[in-house]
Amino acid sequence: MATTLFKNVRVLDSTGEKPYAGDVLIEGNRIARVERNLNIITGDNHRIVEGDGMTLMSGLCDAHTHFSWIDQPSLDAIGMLPVEEHTLEAMRSAATYLDMGYTMCMGAASAKPRLDVVIRNYINAGKIPGPRYYAASTEIATIGGLGDLNPCHVAAYTFVDVINGPMEMRRSVRKFLKEGVDNIKLNLSGENITGMEAERTPMADDEVHEAVTEARRKPGTRICAHARSNESVLQCLKYGIDFIYHASYVTDETIEKLAAARDKHFVGPGVAWLYQTVYNASDWGVTPEVALAMDYPRELEACIAGVKKMKAAGVRIVPGGDYGFAWTPHGTYAKDLEYFVDLFGFTPMEAIISATALGGDVMKMGHELGQVKDGFLADLILVDGDPLVDITILQDRNRIAAVMKDGQFHRELDPSQRRTLAMTG
Repeated sequence: MATTLFKNVRVLDSTGEKPYAGDVLIEGNRIARVERNLNIITGDNHRIVEGDGMTLMSGLCDAHTHFSWIDQPSLDAIGMLPVEEHTLEAMRSAATYLDMGYTMCMGAASAKPRLDVVIRNYINAGKIPGPRYYAASTEIATIGGLGDLNPCHVAAYTFVDVINGPMEMRRSVRKFLKEGVDNIKLNLSGENITGMEAERTPMADDEVHEAVTEARRKPGTRICAHARSNESVLQCLKYGIDFIYHASYVTDETIEKLAAARDKHFVGPGVAWLYQTVYNASDWGVTPEVALAMDYPRELEACIAGVKKMKAAGVRIVPGGDYGFAWTPHGTYAKDLEYFVDLFGFTPMEAIISATALGGDVMKMGHELGQVKDGFLADLILVDGDPLVDITILQDRNRIAAVMKDGQFHRELDPSQRRTLAMTG
């Protein structure tokens, strides 16, 4: 069995314990031994990786992933891309996630019905590079709901599956399950930039109930929801939706209910989209004045206040910022961790744990993924620096010196390319 020995690394194991100097032995696709002392693990046949005091940690998780969002300024532009080019762009996105140290991703919607499934299958078959992945359906919306961009006299394109009533919802969910998706995505609330207010909740309870009922007929299927309004979050709680995306306008009473059901739900605020829309989208026509007119500053303020309260209440909050739009481009995924620290009051350790140990739970593999422990799967990144001192270094591809997934190196920089940094903290 092939073995790799990481020597003289600073182990950030995602248990909450402070990093420590040690050596880590990989056998096959698992961590065979984490040694807290240097030069104890011996053997002549290991592949040796000299860590030089760099940080060895779990690969990261993005819990709100869109491989097929392609750095465009609108949903319309993304949806209208021909399928051939779209497939290649989704492949590129998957590789970019892995390049940036993201070894775990939760699909939050596909732009065409089979894109996520095909990319997942090819990753799993070893034909293309990418993270561990749960493939999503396209978004499912009601007539006139979020994503129904088509005039009534124009046939809908495939970006969103538009339904009307529980029986059409049943057909939609069954269709996606037949294609082999892992996740069903529902659009429960509006989104201001589309012209539908974020606080509107267009999907009826009987439609939501039907979606969840059908999805649960296939064991292991999970349901994700775009849910900015408080009413839509209450629908998620009522019907047992696993991933609640955004929850911007959640009330104190609803936060209490989320806390009481904290083991049943993950909340992904998707803060990168909000922050970038408010402050950094002028090049695409969304100036601060336009963002203000669309009420995004108020939503960002509500999101920050709500996440702080949810964090204090013990709700499981996970990163993933709707990357793949023009002003949230692929490759910038770790901005979320910076926002968790700067906006939500997470410590750097708490932010990292949300993207590693909690990421293992997102992937339904918390017993063997997301921490640097004996017996865990060897999904690891070697970071040139200390992310507990500067969380932003995880945004720099050149500071991620090596990426390992399932015991195999996806990439490793030549030692001459690495910077030697003073380790602090």
